[in-house]
Amino acid sequence: MAKLYFRYGAMGSSKSANALMVRYNYLERGQKVILLKPKVDNRDGEKVVSSRIGISAECDYVENFVEYAKRCWRTKEDVKEWAAIIIDEAQFMTPGQVEFMAQMVDDFEIPVICYGLRTDFQARMFPGAARLFELADQIEQIPTVCWCGKKAHFNARVIGGKMLREGEQVFIGGNESYIALCRKHYMQGRFRAD
Repeated sequence: MAKLYFRYGAMGSSKSANALMVRYNYLERGQKVILLKPKVDNRDGEKVVSSRIGISAECDYVENFVEYAKRCWRTKEDVKEWAAIIIDEAQFMTPGQVEFMAQMVDDFEIPVICYGLRTDFQARMFPGAARLFELADQIEQIPTVCWCGKKAHFNARVIGGKMLREGEQVFIGGNESYIALCRKHYMQGRFRAD
């Protein structure tokens, strides 16, 4: 039975690497998968999902896929060649796009596996992540650790050696801009041991 999955974690928890490994596992077994990301995620270039450990793959945009699927997918027969839909940076999807992916699971029995952040740098849920928490059949946390060794849940935005508490919700960046922290150190604004 197909499910809508949301696998979430803080920055640096290897979400993209997990998405690419799951994709590889399907391909290794001769199955076809659709790899997607929202257009706003341009950190690694257009139509590419890339991990910090150096693996990457071509993808399409969620927006293009939704438009195509609405036009072309009518019955299960139209989609029988596809084994799964994998989405990286799922927190950037709109609630409507999340609902559409739930419909893909329900109407076409295709698993949709979403990877993304739960919250932004202000510890507020992204709209796409919130909708995934509401609709997903299965929710899994991908763990990572704070500099102190405790489990990290929070994403600190650090620019110019300072932890920011205000700004736009979406600011695309990687290790140079974000650090995963435990709640204690996030609340203290302490993003390193010194």
